[in-house]
Amino acid sequence: MTNKLTEQGLNLAKKGILVQVVIALFLSLFLGVLLSGHAAISALAGAMASILPTCIFTLFAFRYGGATQSNLVAKSFSQGSKVKLALTTILFVIAFAGLNALPIVVFISYAVTTASHSLAMLCFDKQ
Repeated sequence: MTNKLTEQGLNLAKKGILVQVVIALFLSLFLGVLLSGHAAISALAGAMASILPTCIFTLFAFRYGGATQSNLVAKSFSQGSKVKLALTTILFVIAFAGLNALPIVVFISYAVTTASHSLAMLCFDKQ
């Protein structure tokens, strides 16, 4: 069910996530060709530690809208932030313990995909 009050923000967030996915794919392909397959997997792990929590947070952030539901909006936003932080931590643990990922590649990929989402929000918001 789409809330008319949150529809514009949700569409903007979806565009930002799409930019993150495209950047993550290009970054992992580039590092895979430049360094190794292990570097590509490490880059994807870092990107997923940014993208998946952002998707979950987006679901929480745009679940409710309107002045009459302001308490629900605040509660959902808070829950989304907590889930995002927990999921990010879990995904980093999986990347390092489960995949034995290259730390510098993971962190660079995480930073680049996180920054790309923020920059996409700025760029698409002006349109």
